[in-house]
Formats: sequence, C-alpha cells, structure tokens
Amino acid sequence: MTATIQIEPAVTYARPSYEGANIRTWIGFKHFIYLVEQAVLEWLLEQGSGARQLFLEHGLGVEIVDCSVHLPAVLEIDDRVRAQVSTGKDRRLVVQLSVVRDGGEVTVLRGKVDLVLVREPAATVHRPAPPALAGREVPDLAAASPVAAAPLVVPPGGTARSVLAGQPAGYLWSWRARYFYCHFSDRVQHSGFVRALEEVVDRFLADRGISVGRMLAERQWIPVVSRARVQLLSAAQLEETVHTVFTVVDILRGVMFDARMDCYVQRADQLVPVATGRILHGYAIAAGVDAGRLAQLDPDLIRALLAGGGA
Repeated sequence: MTATIQIEPAVTYARPSYEGANIRTWIGFKHFIYLVEQAVLEWLLEQGSGARQLFLEHGLGVEIVDCSVHLPAVLEIDDRVRAQVSTGKDRRLVVQLSVVRDGGEVTVLRGKVDLVLVREPAATVHRPAPPALAGREVPDLAAASPVAAAPLVVPPGGTARSVLAGQPAGYLWSWRARYFYCHFSDRVQHSGFVRALEEVVDRFLADRGISVGRMLAERQWIPVVSRARVQLLSAAQLEETVHTVFTVVDILRGVMFDARMDCYVQRADQLVPVATGRILHGYAIAAGVDAGRLAQLDPDLIRALLAGGGA
C-alpha cells in the first residue's frame, strides 16, 4: 500500500487558548506562536508521519529550531483562526494565520519555521526518516542551527553571573530547565524558550521601573509585539540552569524597542549558547481620543530601557 502525501498547502482551523487573553480580550504573542506550532504539527501529519510515530517508529524527535513571526493585526480570544502551512524554497515552512473580520479575511500572522527531526539517544528504535521528511533529519540541535555562536569563557574564580551581568545595559535572569519545558525527557523545547522570552521581558520592564502593571495603571498603555523570533542553537538539558540575558538594542521611530535575548548554560569553564531571540515591543494606547494608536516613548522611558534608570 502506498501512502498519499499531502504536499502543500495544509490548512487547519483552531482557536487561541484562553490563557493568552491577559489584557482585555487580546491574545499575547506567545499564543500566536503556539498556534503556529499546532499548525506545523498538523502539516507534519499530512506528510504521513506525526510526532508520535516518528519517535516510536524512527527514534526521531520533532523539534522547531527557528520560528520568526510578524504580527500585523490583533488576535481576539474567540477568533477562529485559519492556519495555512506550505513549504518554502529552503527547509523552512511558511505559515500564515488569518481570521474573518467584518466579512473579510484579515492576516494576523506571517511566519517562517524551521522544523527538524533529531536523532534521539533515548529512543529504543532508530530508523531513517520517511522519504518525504528525509531532508529534515539531523544528529542533534547544534547541527540544525545556522547560527555560529562561540562559548564564553568563565575565568578562574568567576561565575556565569560575573561574566554575563557585566554586559552593557543587559538584564540577567537565571532559571532551571524544568521537565515541563522539555521534550523527550531530555532538552528544553522551542516553546520553553518562547515562554522564557515572554517572562524575561516582563522581569526586565519591572526591573527598570516600567512594569506592565504600572504602564496600565498610570498611562493606560498596553504591550504590543509586532515581531518575534526564537532560535535554538544547541540543547539545554533537563534541570540545567539557563542564564538569560535581555538587552534593548535600539529604539525605532520613537514608538518601539528592539531587544535581544541570549541564553547560555555553563559546562565546566564555558558558557554554551543554547538559544537566542529577538522581539520588537511597544505600547498601544488603550483609552481616550488616541485609543488604538502606538504610544510615543518619552525620554525618561527610553532612558530606562537603554540604561536602567527608572521612568
């Protein structure tokens, strides 16, 4: 019997999780990416092999190693999302999420995803990937990453904190790689680092005296994310400590800040890069005559973002 393979595009429908409606009825960027992950897994099933089958029958772990998204419109809690996934010119998948508003289709996300199949050491069976997916098989995460990031050296008597906290205007947060952030009893999955990106932004803003709650209470400003990207560089193992540095790189047009996340784990005297991310973040005015417009970042706010002084 020959399996019929659906090549492209794959179209599925879903709704965002209620968990993502944190401010009014709008969905946060993390849950956009969750919908992308769900759509990509459905695409995989249409190629003839789902994540469960690939692990149990081939010893391969499905892993998103790169996901970049552009969010041109808001997503609401009760929206029915149409997800379309197709193959691009390279290994990456092209994803589009859309909803129906006022009788017309509105694109809420455009994205690209690099999906690989990692050979799992803990699997009891090891077979080559099915022909339709053979080009996605890799020996490990490091082999899948297009980013060449050299380890940082921890000098004698030094610590991860002393090395990383010394970076100009960077904010350091360290966290334990708990099992519910991991895949295959082994390593932090892509969505674990998406959650880390969301949390480190929140912690950074609070540290700088401009927490989300303060901006809501004092200015009626709500967070807006228009672009985000998370890439895996190598494996962060279960229960390792992940040292995460968050740095604002630039202020764009006075209304958005472009920031970078870099994640490391310490092994012997080296800090090994395991993930990196970017986020383009701003604020929308929630009330009054300017409701819906992007807020202008004043000098005190910009100072807090770039240099650490409270606004």
